[in-house]
Amino acid sequence: MTVDNSEKFQLKYQAGKEALERGQYRLSIENLEAAKELVSLNSRRGGEAQIWLVTAYQAANLIPEAVALCQELATHADLQTREQAKRILYIIQAPALNRPKEWMSEIPDLANTEQSKPQYVAAKNKNKKSSFESVDEELDLSQVDTKDNQFVWFALLIVIAIVGSLVWH
Repeated sequence: MTVDNSEKFQLKYQAGKEALERGQYRLSIENLEAAKELVSLNSRRGGEAQIWLVTAYQAANLIPEAVALCQELATHADLQTREQAKRILYIIQAPALNRPKEWMSEIPDLANTEQSKPQYVAAKNKNKKSSFESVDEELDLSQVDTKDNQFVWFALLIVIAIVGSLVWH
C-alpha cells in the first residue's frame, strides 16, 4: 500500500466509522467499502475496516451481506479479526427472542395528530393590576402590630455574651 493509498484509506475509514456512529448507515457502507479497496484485505487494518463494514451492514439491515462477510472474516489472517468475526456471526445468527406483549409499552405516534402542534394560551388577568399591587392595596398598615417582640434585644445579648467569653479566654 502506497503512502497516498494509506492516507486515502485512513480518510475513508474514519469517515465510515463516524457516519456509522451518527446513524448514517448507507454513507458508512460507501466509505468503508471504498476503504476496503485501498488496503490489503488480509492485513490487520483491512480486517478492522471489514469488521466495521459488517457492523454497518447489520445496522442497515443488510443481514445476508453481514453474514457473508463475517463468514469470510472467520478465516482471516489476523487472529483478533477472526475472533471478532466469529463473535459477531454468532450474535447475528442468534434466534430472535419473542417478548411477551406485557413486557412492551406501546408508544403512540403523535406526529400526525392535531395535538402535536404547540398550543399557547395567553393567561387572562381579570383585574388589570399585578398580584403585588392588589396585595399592597388590601394591606391596612394601621392594623399591623408594630410592637417590639424583644427578639432583637435577646439576639444582641447572646452575641455580646459570646464575644465577651472569647475575649476573656
